[in-house]
Formats: sequence, structure tokens, C-alpha cells
Amino acid sequence: MYRVLIPVGDDTERSMAAADAVSDLPNADEAVEAVVVNVFEEFDVTGEGGQVDSEDVWDEANFPESVHAVVERLESAGVTASKRREHGEVTEEILAVADEIDADGIVMGGRKRSPTGKALFGSTTQSVMLSADCPVTVVLVE
Repeated sequence: MYRVLIPVGDDTERSMAAADAVSDLPNADEAVEAVVVNVFEEFDVTGEGGQVDSEDVWDEANFPESVHAVVERLESAGVTASKRREHGEVTEEILAVADEIDADGIVMGGRKRSPTGKALFGSTTQSVMLSADCPVTVVLVE
């Protein structure tokens, strides 16, 4: 069985592109297992109303619609799919889940950005590509 991790954010279009790429793998319906992960990004905000920590508002069962859409797309293509939700720094959590499940690959939807945009703003996709211990496939969406 070829195990693929699909990190999914709130952008359904990019997430669906990743799901389609996994569904298009050879013998995907028989030989691919997909784990769809959504990471609730860690934050800590202090203001007039007091302090709010991401730990106080995160709910491991509250998946964004994009996660449900990806799992549904994968299952309709015959791919075995499961989902999980993590809390923390996005890149770190993606890499930790990939290690935990012993992923054979990571498939991510990305957006086209200029070289300047990448340098100025960073990118979760870029960080995962540079740090993962397994192959990373990036499906670009305009």
C-alpha cells in the first residue's frame, strides 16, 4: 500500500487539485491510502478583551469543508481515505504526521507565486518541500 499525506487548508480549489492528483496515481483505487490532515494554526492574541489562545478555541472534530470535500472526492475515486486534525505550527505538524504515518509521499496544492512573493512571505509548501523526508508533489493552481 502506498501511503500519501494530503495537507488541506481552507482553499478548496487547491485541496481538490491535490485530491485529483492522488486519485490519478496508478492503481489508486487498489494501492493508495490517503491521510488528509488539517492543521489549526497555533496563535496567542492579547487585546482589550483579554487573552485568547488557540488552544482555547480549537476543536479537533471541527474540520473545514475543504477536508470533507477532499475525502469525498478520494472515496468516490475508490481511494481509501481518512482524516485528522492537528493543532500547532503548520509545517511542523504536517511533517510530524508524515513521519508518524510513515508516508511514502506528500501531495499538496499550491498557488503560483512570483519569486519575490516567495522570498517576502514564505510558504508552508516551500517549507514542507525543503524539510520532508519523503517525496513532495505540489499541484499548482492559478
